[in-house]
Amino acid sequence: MTATTDRTVLLAGLSIVVAQASINLGAAFAKSLFPVVGPEGVAALRTTISAVILLVLARPWRSRVTGRQLRWLLVYGLVLGGMNLMIYWAFRRIPIGIAVAIEICGPLAVVLATSRSLRDFLWLALALGGLALLIPWPGRAQPLDLAGIGFALAAAACWALYILCGKRAAEVGSTTAVSIGMTVACLVTVPFGIASAPASLPLHALGLGIVVAILSSALPYMLEMRAMGQLSSRIVGLLSSMAPALGAIVGFMVLDERLTALQWLAVAMMIAASAGCSLGARAPVAKARDDVMA
Repeated sequence: MTATTDRTVLLAGLSIVVAQASINLGAAFAKSLFPVVGPEGVAALRTTISAVILLVLARPWRSRVTGRQLRWLLVYGLVLGGMNLMIYWAFRRIPIGIAVAIEICGPLAVVLATSRSLRDFLWLALALGGLALLIPWPGRAQPLDLAGIGFALAAAACWALYILCGKRAAEVGSTTAVSIGMTVACLVTVPFGIASAPASLPLHALGLGIVVAILSSALPYMLEMRAMGQLSSRIVGLLSSMAPALGAIVGFMVLDERLTALQWLAVAMMIAASAGCSLGARAPVAKARDDVMA
């Protein structure tokens, strides 16, 4: 490899890491908005603003979409909206790093569902072991909120469906799929957001909502789209597996969320499971979170 190629690959890898950090920073800012508009309001703001940004960037009306493709896009968007709501409901109850670690179980399950490798099932056992450490067993000090764990698992299930539907939806092109999918996602999030909205929306909440949409959607989308063509799927999966650690770090720095030693061990086990499975998989396990990739 030439020095230029090395530099290109290094920058692409750095782009993936920055994208993951941006997503988690957006999550931290979103969580800081919960007392003002609630997680439902933040989800509605994020998806609506992201949809506008992505529609302007992608201009999907220029693409030809068949009836079958449109049906997949509708399902894809509804799953995307549900995933946004579920993960924000989880963020309200448990630390960001832990919620993201649990959410990784979704794409991990997709890979393992078609795997025949004993090694992959060892990674599954490691992930389940990490999850078991997070369950609030009786008598455990500082137990996690069980509903928060449940919402994170629901987000993981949505993520798995998102990947499966995304393969069909992406037949129209990734940028078109994401922009249409995000618009459909608003059909899920906006009614919840309106139902929980305060009498008047503070101007600073709208401004922070724009920041959340950029950090969680537009910026990582552009970074990852550029990097994906330079890196193998295994490297993308490996780097994306860092998301829970970045989430925990950002949660501590922005929200003062402090994990116990046992919780850090659980997160590390789930990161290792995701990274190990990604290295042996044909497609990345820890794909870009939420709405940043189709």
